[in-house]
Amino acid sequence: MDHGAPMLEVFGIWFNLSNVMMLLVAALIVFLIAFFATRNLKLKPTGMQNFMEWVMDFVKGIIKSNMDWRDGGRFHVLGITLIMFIFVSNMLGLPFAVVVNGDLWWKSPTADPVVTMTLAATIIILSHYYGIKLKGLKGYSSDFLKPMPFLFPLKIIEEFANTLTLGLRLYGNIYAGEILLTLLAGLASASIFGFVGAILPMMAWQGFSIFIGAIQAFIFVMLTMVYLSHKVSEDH
Repeated sequence: MDHGAPMLEVFGIWFNLSNVMMLLVAALIVFLIAFFATRNLKLKPTGMQNFMEWVMDFVKGIIKSNMDWRDGGRFHVLGITLIMFIFVSNMLGLPFAVVVNGDLWWKSPTADPVVTMTLAATIIILSHYYGIKLKGLKGYSSDFLKPMPFLFPLKIIEEFANTLTLGLRLYGNIYAGEILLTLLAGLASASIFGFVGAILPMMAWQGFSIFIGAIQAFIFVMLTMVYLSHKVSEDH
């Protein structure tokens, strides 16, 4: 756990090269999954195509549980992309971590608050954009005065709270999982007795972390659709 991060300064802006690399790796994996799943489409789906259609139906169910499909259908691709990208990102740091010259290069990008808060802020901004686009500025603005105008300050606070909880929930769960795996790996490398004592807990926690990673991807997409529905649906 005694490691830093590979940083690069460009025009006064610092970039975490590990985050950049791992986000590109996650994006590439998602692209390859989508490419091979849709390369040879068949009427009776099998293999990767079957998996992709299941993901599409699953996300469609999330959207329909939060808003009318006429409003929510436009967010279908967004939901599919988010759930696959976040799940893959959550999984990348589970098998191993790579530290080079004291810098951590290989990890789950979602174990960094900068990444998760950026994702959360993007979703909140997107919800406001679609709210204005679909309702118009007047209709969108009036939602902040419902049910009573004096609650307007609370509505503003709620927007910041939504951003924080959406990003920090994902970060906290993934980061905590990687910390425990690091501690177990350290125990396993200490001695033969430590290895014997740590191997079973490590395997169990690996399996549990896969479950947590999937649940967190689902929760992120679910909350995304909730926030979008609040901005685009007339009954919210």
